[in-house]
Amino acid sequence: MIDYRTLKVALLGAGSVGSNVAKLLLDHGDELAARVGAGLELVGIAVRDVDAPRRTDLPRELFTTDARSLILSADIVIELMGGVDPAREYVLLALTSGADVITGNKALLAEHGPELFAAAEQVGAQLYYEAAVAGAIPIIRPLRDSLAGDRVERILGIVNGTTNFILDRMDTAGDDMESALEVATELGYAERSDPSADIEGYDAAAKAAILAGLAFHTTVPLESVHREGITSVTAQQVEAARAGGYVIKLLAICERVTDEGGTEGVSARVYPALVPREHPLAAVRGVHNAVFVQAAAAGDLMFYGAGAGGLQTASAVLGDVVSAARRHVVGGPGVAESTHADLPVLDVGAVRTRYQITLLVTDAPGVLSRIAAVFARHDVSVETVTQTVASARVPSAAPAGSADGREVPAGTATLVIGTHVAFESALAATVETLRASEEVVRVTAVLRVEGV
Repeated sequence: MIDYRTLKVALLGAGSVGSNVAKLLLDHGDELAARVGAGLELVGIAVRDVDAPRRTDLPRELFTTDARSLILSADIVIELMGGVDPAREYVLLALTSGADVITGNKALLAEHGPELFAAAEQVGAQLYYEAAVAGAIPIIRPLRDSLAGDRVERILGIVNGTTNFILDRMDTAGDDMESALEVATELGYAERSDPSADIEGYDAAAKAAILAGLAFHTTVPLESVHREGITSVTAQQVEAARAGGYVIKLLAICERVTDEGGTEGVSARVYPALVPREHPLAAVRGVHNAVFVQAAAAGDLMFYGAGAGGLQTASAVLGDVVSAARRHVVGGPGVAESTHADLPVLDVGAVRTRYQITLLVTDAPGVLSRIAAVFARHDVSVETVTQTVASARVPSAAPAGSADGREVPAGTATLVIGTHVAFESALAATVETLRASEEVVRVTAVLRVEGV
């Protein structure tokens, strides 16, 4: 029996996710009301143009361009506009008016999260954001609530479906980067006008900042997230990874680290890395996402599912709507974010990882020992070395075989060197010294190895 007043819901944005949220609210309102204990009325949808064509058939009378008036009339505001402005202004207006807010806007949270959470706490409102990371996968609540009493040590995440599709296509179909991106664009996974948010790692970096803040109860500014995209990954690197028992994935990595001086802090970073094929993340295909969590008591946990899609992401949004509505029915202030550990966010140089370095070197006596000496000078231990010698009899039209796809000249050898775990700062310094070495014709590839 429902005896609580009907709660008014305002929606900002009617794109793919917003339209699906609106349709689900309208089609399943009675069912949701039974779960909540209160009716849910969609009172309006704020858009820039009420006459713009839309894939989902929604009542025209719901649309308005007056976002501010709509916000001030609502108990729950769903922000699915994207971008930072005017989304920040509207979310702050909603929170300060006492409304609960649901958002899927990772850029807004990564850049202005502390400000928004403080505004919510000041008035006892709640900011929900399950849809901001990994689409339909429930990862925010497990980190914020279920694992709040545990000590999360590390997170490895595939959190961008576009880049995972591209790298998977390169691995399984043999495409190069350009061809795989073209397929992703045709299928609607990559933005035709500018795919840089995905392929340059910006989207994943924003999500890494959110995950790290939750996992380590510490504010992690977006500018502190080390970011590298996938544009430098070549078909030859993907082929070499396959031959070595690895797959290349763009990973968002958040972990507790201790630097060389003994300072404990946290790291958040995004880069393409070699993942062993037996690791669970290696099996994440297409546009799917997965987040692999390592916690002190719970052990290894993996969350897997659709990382994008209007209907799938709408599922996460509606889960937050139900939570917000239940809070209204039960009463009580919103739960504040746990960001009081205040651990320092350390530079990427404090991270301990492994490198796989591919070098083209002169094929002469003593070269290997001099290369090994470079590693020793930087306190980097070599784990594996494989060598391929170029033949003068191989015609120049034959496949190059080097990791960067360029021709391997005669009189040279290709070395693939795998390191033991070392500080990123030492590994990076080793690579720079190798680049300047007389024995090294070129450094053709450098990839980190994660999940070992």
